[in-house]
Amino acid sequence: MTYVLHYAPDNASLIVRMALDHRGLPYRTQLVDRASQEQSSAAYRALNPNGLIPTLETPQGPLFETGAILLWLADTHGGLGPDPADPARGDFLKWLFFVANTLHPCLRMLFYPEKYIGTGHQDALRRGLQAQLKQGFATLDTYASQSETWLSGRKPGVLDFYTVALLRWPALYPSDADRSWFTLADYPALQDLCTRIETLPCTAALQKAEGLGDTPFTAPRRPTPPEGSAT
Repeated sequence: MTYVLHYAPDNASLIVRMALDHRGLPYRTQLVDRASQEQSSAAYRALNPNGLIPTLETPQGPLFETGAILLWLADTHGGLGPDPADPARGDFLKWLFFVANTLHPCLRMLFYPEKYIGTGHQDALRRGLQAQLKQGFATLDTYASQSETWLSGRKPGVLDFYTVALLRWPALYPSDADRSWFTLADYPALQDLCTRIETLPCTAALQKAEGLGDTPFTAPRRPTPPEGSAT
């Protein structure tokens, strides 16, 4: 089967796109037009009841939640993470879930505080989230500095792709708020990871497909996609 990736430019779907391209899996894309709020349409919610991006159509039905899609691809096709019998499996899973369950939700709240709290408290929420993210990135940087496989860029997989995306977005979003709290150079091992991932063919394919520029992770700039919009 050719997978169908429901995506929007510079959304979490880019992580799944990288995994599919890196593994050489057949897929086609279906744009979710955020400008018209297509993610909230009845047709899209029939695939993903939460109205979030991405969704991946598979022989086992539509999958949603970025971490779940990535883990399913890794287990189904191999080569994107350690196999279940691999001694490194536990380490891989705990960091994948840390990225998916801690860092990613923090970024979502940072970018869309109005979805979580009243107007008068949004600045305080952002400050708290920024502190939590800085600590989380520092923790991840320590692990990356010690890893010789997963999260090193030497054996690229879904954990690497997820991480570099989360390092891209705080340099760009939200466009109307202070972003000086985040500097990639503060996390040298993660910066090295971004540099390594930028050399991969799957990154070149992503750059072309979503208009992310020549340095999408080490020096991000706002996307100029051939279709759709990031927000």
